[in-house]
Amino acid sequence: MRSKKKIPVFTTDEEAEEFVASADLTEYDLSDFVVAPIKFVRPLPNTFVPDDLLDKVRERARQQGVSPDQFIERALEEAVEDTHR
Repeated sequence: MRSKKKIPVFTTDEEAEEFVASADLTEYDLSDFVVAPIKFVRPLPNTFVPDDLLDKVRERARQQGVSPDQFIERALEEAVEDTHR
């Protein structure tokens, strides 16, 4: 059995894109790879958040150690799941 090649280290997205577009991945050792979940989210059309509110969201997200997008997602989930309102 022939030993498989190691995946090169890339310094830019362009290098990685070129590699994937041109390489035969069956020749490479992918045993260290792990499955990464990908979440596709549709943006809300024409959503406007005033700057002062967005600043507050960013600050709260920073305090909680999450991105503003994650903070907003959690807040929306809590709002629609709250049955006491």
